[in-house]
Amino acid sequence: MDSDLELLAAWRAGDNGAGDILISRHFESICRFFRGRLGDDVDDLVQRTFEIGTARRGQLQEMVSFRGYLFGVARKLFLDHLRKRYRRGVHKHISECSLVALGTSPSEAVHRGEREAIVLEAMRRISVDQQIILELAYWEGLSGREIAEALEIQGNTVRSRLSRARAALRTQVELLGGSAAAIPNSGLR
Repeated sequence: MDSDLELLAAWRAGDNGAGDILISRHFESICRFFRGRLGDDVDDLVQRTFEIGTARRGQLQEMVSFRGYLFGVARKLFLDHLRKRYRRGVHKHISECSLVALGTSPSEAVHRGEREAIVLEAMRRISVDQQIILELAYWEGLSGREIAEALEIQGNTVRSRLSRARAALRTQVELLGGSAAAIPNSGLR
């Protein structure tokens, strides 16, 4: 199977089939990224993510992964969406706010028992930046380098931000009466 970067190179060279494979490979992950925060009405954001990825495919240079790039695009679109939705001027740095503080009600489609519900609620109570880094690391399985690319931060910053996000999540889980053992524990690649 071709790697993402090989498919991207073929796509740039005019192989539209390679582009189709590349997009279909990451479609569900990008959908999950938006649905976990905004519910099911995310088709426009998903489409725009792939439109930007498609439009800029020839401009991308020396990237670690196409997947990391796509999550970076998705993150920017998500934050733009929040800024437009909450123009009240209350939040200077919207990515540092929780979705609960912003008043949104993201889809809670994952109701697999009390433990998952507590973790999900705890995730809603931490900042958007913290949510995103935890989801990219644990649910999407991105490497530290891919996360750095998606978040546009230095590679050595990923571990410290991930550690702070886990601590914030642990605190929220405990405040909700859950056990810190419910928090995913997976190392970065």
